[in-house]
Amino acid sequence: MHFIIAKKVGMTRRFRDDGTVVPATVLQAGPCTVTKVLTTDNDGYKAVQIGFGSTRSTKKPQKKAWDKLGLFAMVAEFRTEDAPERGSIIDASTFAPGEMVKVTGTSKGHGFQGVVKRHKFSGGPASHGHKDNLRMPGSIGATFPQHVMKGTRMAGRMGGERISVKNLEIVEVVPEQHLLLVKGAVPGSRNGYLLIQSA
Repeated sequence: MHFIIAKKVGMTRRFRDDGTVVPATVLQAGPCTVTKVLTTDNDGYKAVQIGFGSTRSTKKPQKKAWDKLGLFAMVAEFRTEDAPERGSIIDASTFAPGEMVKVTGTSKGHGFQGVVKRHKFSGGPASHGHKDNLRMPGSIGATFPQHVMKGTRMAGRMGGERISVKNLEIVEVVPEQHLLLVKGAVPGSRNGYLLIQSA
């Protein structure tokens, strides 16, 4: 299984041989350093922890754990059976064009939003005696329960959630610049961190 941590750069497009246009998201994938190898004997499962990017300072326990490897801005863990050695480098060249991947990231935060934007409510009518209720939620239930039912769609915080998009195709790999071009859109804003692994 292939995996890597990436940073979202922006969007572009590519033309296939038959002339069709493919929208693609540009990701700076790696290089990532293996910071820890988890084993069944010590941790109860097999996984690999990798670090990406750099930072100026971090907590003392992390400095001790990452001794001689550097200080990383982002660290993530991936379940895998074939674990590379600690300190080895993972880069974009591990992926190939046409490969399907799963991309996980944090969606854009929209703050506190009403029901029209958050849940696609149609709102109230704009005429016939209605006033100031164009974007109101309307009725939220019957008289009997005398409380708001769980799961009722109402105004509230929107976005900022962990989202995974499966089966995205890798359009192009540029290993010299550590770039991956993935077909379509991925969660999050520019410069957001993403976890990429084989679908």
